[in-house]
Amino acid sequence: MKKLFILIGSVLLIAGIFQFSSCDQKSTSKMNAPIAKKIEKVFTEFGNKRVDNYYWLKERENPEVIAYLEAENAYTKSVMKDTEELQENIYNEIVGRIKQTDMSVPYKLNGYEYYTRFEEGKEYPIYCRKVLKDNASEDIMLNGNEMAEGHAFLHIGGWEVSYNNNYLVYSVDTVSRRKYTIHFKNLKTGEVLAESIPNTAGNVTWANDNQTVFYAIKDETLRPHKIFKHSLNTSPDNDQLVFHEADPTFFAYVYKTKSDQYIVIGSVSTLTSEFRILDAFKPEGDFKIFQKRKRGLEYDIKHQGNRWLVRTNQNAKNFRLMESPENNTSYENWVEIIPNRDDVLLGYVTVFKDFYILAERKNGLQTFRVFDIKKGKDHYVAFNESDYFAYTAYNPDYQNEKLRYRFTSLKTPGTIYDYDMVTRGLVQLKQEEVLGGYDASEYETERVYATARDGVKVPISIVYKKGFKKDGSQPLFLYAYGSYGSSMESSFRSYRLSLLDRGFAFAIAHVRGGEEMGRYWYEDGKLLKKKNTFFDFIDCGKFLVDQAYTTKDKMFAAGGSAGGLLVGAVINYESELFKGVVASVPFVDVITTMLDESIPLTTSEYDEWGNPNEEEFYNYMLSYSPYDQVEAKDYPNLLVTTGLHDSQVQYWEPAKWVAKLRDLKTDDNLLILHTNMDFGHGGASGRFEKYKDISLEYAFMLKLLKIRD
Repeated sequence: MKKLFILIGSVLLIAGIFQFSSCDQKSTSKMNAPIAKKIEKVFTEFGNKRVDNYYWLKERENPEVIAYLEAENAYTKSVMKDTEELQENIYNEIVGRIKQTDMSVPYKLNGYEYYTRFEEGKEYPIYCRKVLKDNASEDIMLNGNEMAEGHAFLHIGGWEVSYNNNYLVYSVDTVSRRKYTIHFKNLKTGEVLAESIPNTAGNVTWANDNQTVFYAIKDETLRPHKIFKHSLNTSPDNDQLVFHEADPTFFAYVYKTKSDQYIVIGSVSTLTSEFRILDAFKPEGDFKIFQKRKRGLEYDIKHQGNRWLVRTNQNAKNFRLMESPENNTSYENWVEIIPNRDDVLLGYVTVFKDFYILAERKNGLQTFRVFDIKKGKDHYVAFNESDYFAYTAYNPDYQNEKLRYRFTSLKTPGTIYDYDMVTRGLVQLKQEEVLGGYDASEYETERVYATARDGVKVPISIVYKKGFKKDGSQPLFLYAYGSYGSSMESSFRSYRLSLLDRGFAFAIAHVRGGEEMGRYWYEDGKLLKKKNTFFDFIDCGKFLVDQAYTTKDKMFAAGGSAGGLLVGAVINYESELFKGVVASVPFVDVITTMLDESIPLTTSEYDEWGNPNEEEFYNYMLSYSPYDQVEAKDYPNLLVTTGLHDSQVQYWEPAKWVAKLRDLKTDDNLLILHTNMDFGHGGASGRFEKYKDISLEYAFMLKLLKIRD
């Protein structure tokens, strides 16, 4: 089918040769907004009738769908045309703060040091290593810039060097669907071997025979469900299946323990986990179940010496630490080391030969508790800011006595430290360099608490430039996520300076559904308590207005993916609370998506959202689903973004949502949809390209405030 390309001024209009009602026009002050045609699709569940007039937008290969998305892009370009110079200025500001020729802090492993580096003007990292000797030359293992040639997108997934240092296995996605192809490289000769393995999860690990790798492949819903074993220099057609996860609510992955002693297959769902282990020196052997799955039992394992450390929720809401013998690993053999604590969440465990570290979260802030096995003592690593985020960096050397970690806050650029666990000495290795003379002392951070409607105190982290007036005269950008127990951390982002320096405050609402305040915080924001997430966000916004940080006419909200669901639900409940909303790859068509088991991440997430095949969950999910609850009323200004190749939130969810909003809303506020036709859920893959989307988002807000520079 041909398409007509009509150039009007500087705007390219796309009209497929089909019924033109698919792009009827609605009058606006700029070029006319595309109006998607309606084709009634009726769903009937539990006696309830749902009409979806835009279900046809799911037809990815339909030229009319592509034409509609391109027409929306042209409309967005038209509406935002008066901000093009501003967008360019913001983009140049953001990129201008980035040190273009840069290198990561090297780490040492098995006789080599490894690092990544960037070259000026280049989008992708270069993965390098050097042998540990004086004046050693650099070996380039992977050059992302060369690998990206001819592709709009490139992501290097998992990579690992063989036990004898001679071979590299790595995975690559060039489509942005998170389907990776595995490749092998001889690091001695530089030759990339002929064999490759498609449709994998990107997750791959070596056995210690230097010939065998284990990897996961994906099913038609993009769920990693099978683990295969491959021998170097053989056809992948002959690879052996070693594990099949048949339960569609679980996904599988594989890794090698830091001790190099075991290959581990993990199989996990939202509420349940199960592991299998195999001697890494005997890849021909059979995997043994560590502890058989039991619904509601979550655990993860770390090998250390002649034991396993097991972090588990068994009789422990906030998790406790157990010890298991190396060979008798079922639950009845576990012995408690650290008990459950109601006010402390045990987040994860990092192991070394003579030490282990617990990442503990209390009052929303993460600390490190270091255990010295030889001395039988423990201590905490202290941090000197009241609102921050610290996390362990990559620590692959099992023998090391130094813990490498990263510290950051809303005003402190990411800083890498080595902490000596014996002497307790601390060495700063690197701090993210912000070009242009950034001075952290010119900015202030706060941690305040809003009282939600049910009396719960919800933390809010805030940053602004000194001189910010709390009299309602300045704008504020409020962000949240609130799902999957994923905590939104107080991390520095240099691109935010383009807002802060224009008078904005930036705030993170640590709403329920995350895990900032412990496991109960997560459980109070999921399933039949999901609305707590939305109401927390609304109440945080109202608190910020009541405390004169801003006003409704100057407050903006943003969320992406499940955070897009959050802001989508919020504007149905409180459509006048925000001046504008940015919804990035938003999960807004909750019921239709969760009823479609062919879509990635559906069945595996019943324990997060609920199973809409059950009436109680269906009714509850329907009551907040942003798409289903759109109605004829005023909505705030909206910028919605998506990616055509998104594998997590399919492009049609935001596209349908915008179409329905445009049909029903009663205001003249902006409603624009930007679809990236080359990328997926994570946006652009290059280190600079992604900031074009951020520049668009910032220009959208500044336009609404009539800020032109």
